[in-house]
Amino acid sequence: MQCAIEFENLNVCVIVPAYNEEENIVSVLQDIHNANENYTIVVIDDGSVDSTAKIAAKEKIAKIISLPCNLGIGGAVETGFKYAYENNFDIAIQFDGDGQHIAAEIEKLLEPIVKNEADAVIGSRFLHKNQQGFRSTFMRRIGIKIFEIICRIFIGQRISDCTSGFRAYNKKAIEMLANNYPTDFPEPETVILLKKNYFRIMEIAVEMRERIYGSSSIGNLKSIYYMVKVILSMSMAKSRLSLKTRRENG
Repeated sequence: MQCAIEFENLNVCVIVPAYNEEENIVSVLQDIHNANENYTIVVIDDGSVDSTAKIAAKEKIAKIISLPCNLGIGGAVETGFKYAYENNFDIAIQFDGDGQHIAAEIEKLLEPIVKNEADAVIGSRFLHKNQQGFRSTFMRRIGIKIFEIICRIFIGQRISDCTSGFRAYNKKAIEMLANNYPTDFPEPETVILLKKNYFRIMEIAVEMRERIYGSSSIGNLKSIYYMVKVILSMSMAKSRLSLKTRRENG
């Protein structure tokens, strides 16, 4: 009960990047609002060519930020972090607009931050062997396993679900990511960036569902290309100096 009271007093921003999600966005917004009416929901409409922004605005439970063109997931999420930083939120939740994430699971991500056990918390589908819920396609699970191995080598920590877009960040992490969030397919690279800059990362087991409408931007034909590209970006992130070191060296 004590944790629930603390959650109610938090200033939480739920960042929902959305590109052509007119069929999913209403259920996503209602799910978040029903989970906690005190959450501030910010939909980042990433240059959608359908009615995503218009439909989301009709719900009157979220702020809508429409980008003039499609920046990709990195640009959309960074826009959300900028909003959260400029408006002094305590915690930012990254929550996909395709309906795969479950808002009732948000409190699981909040708890380690409230207890000051982590700066960033990742909702994982693969933390435990017998987890329930949708766990992605076979090809993507192979890629996620490869990213897990690379993370263990690069940062010395097991991250079982590097590509998960269901995450929570404290105020310190929000400030850093508002100006340094990776572009393109950024989730695995962000893990490296956070760890190199001495942020505490934790994974929490969560349940996810399969999207009902639409399809992922990463189809089977793109999976191999995606894996190679992400591995290269993770390698480059590992080789770069930390932001802290750059500041200290001028």
